[in-house]
Amino acid sequence: MAKRKSIYTKDVVLVMAASFFFMFSTMFVNPLINGYAKELGASSAFAGIIVGIMSLAAMFLRPVAGNLTDKFSKYRLSFIGGVLIFIGVMGYVLTPSSGWLLLFRLINGTGYVLCTVCMTTWLAFLVPRQHVGEAMGFYGLMNALAMALAPAVSINIYQKIGYRTSLLASAVSALLMIVAIQFVGDHALPKKRVRTQKKSFKIIQFNVLPVAILTTLFAIPYFVTQADIVAYVEQKHLTVAVGSYFLIYAIVLLIIRVGLKRYFDTVRFGVWLWLSLVSTAAYIILLAVMNNDWQMALAAALMASGYGIIYSVLQSTALLLAPIEEQGLASATFYLGLDIAMAFGPMISGVIDSVLPIEWFYPVELVLIPVILVVYFVWRKRLNGAIDHH
Repeated sequence: MAKRKSIYTKDVVLVMAASFFFMFSTMFVNPLINGYAKELGASSAFAGIIVGIMSLAAMFLRPVAGNLTDKFSKYRLSFIGGVLIFIGVMGYVLTPSSGWLLLFRLINGTGYVLCTVCMTTWLAFLVPRQHVGEAMGFYGLMNALAMALAPAVSINIYQKIGYRTSLLASAVSALLMIVAIQFVGDHALPKKRVRTQKKSFKIIQFNVLPVAILTTLFAIPYFVTQADIVAYVEQKHLTVAVGSYFLIYAIVLLIIRVGLKRYFDTVRFGVWLWLSLVSTAAYIILLAVMNNDWQMALAAALMASGYGIIYSVLQSTALLLAPIEEQGLASATFYLGLDIAMAFGPMISGVIDSVLPIEWFYPVELVLIPVILVVYFVWRKRLNGAIDHH
């Protein structure tokens, strides 16, 4: 029995570290930007635009980033992305007024889009095709840890040292990302094709469309919870330690991803889908009825086995369904699904909150479950066949 060669080369580890840093930088800013904009004199409506402009810009920029990623070196694009994130964040720190904040948010968002699409594709490029699932599991874990840790850290420190000073931590994180990629040996230049290649600009990778739709449907309750769980708990007058919700989510996710890492490349899509679907329905119901810390912790754990697992499965499936020269576009299509959920999830939940009593805030989301099933049954052959493609 030959010893399995580790996929964790120096380059892979560095790209994963870099992806943690840029995600930490972005997620660190997210919970603060609304309050900061208001402190600089923005109205509630304008502050909302400043927060949301990043996701809206991302939707338009994704296909551009996907096409660029398939034509240029991943190193160069990641470097540009990192520099743009750094400029954006330093802009937040130094800005005199909330109007400038909008401009720097766009710069920050452009860098973020380049990094997300590039880093995923770079990582998929650095590992053997048959280990894409395992690599995406760990890449997703880096993202998830950053998503859980950054808001927890930023909310705790800005109260002590103020907005401007705490935003420096985000700038440092962006700088660390730029430094980390300087040491990656393989810059992942695009593979040259011998065929007469028609240089066409594509908006999405069509094979990956069902993946993007499922990503949106699974991500909506996640982003709604990220945006609104604190307000939800206040409105229901619950005494639960809501600050630890995403920390519990991250810890459980860490255990699940490490425990199941070998299976991501061998188990069919449908198995993960059913597991995640049941977990998603369960955590939505739990959040609807929760009135103590145990129920909250269980909901967080179920969110990890629901959204947390399906996220990396969808990500690796997207890359496996697309031809090798369209990996960037496949990655962009997957993230487009995420952007839509990130931009519209909290908007829709704001409407639900103002129209319906708070008791209905979570139960309404259960309508997503049958929709997910319909999408799965329409495309189930393609989705389940993805792992046979390598």
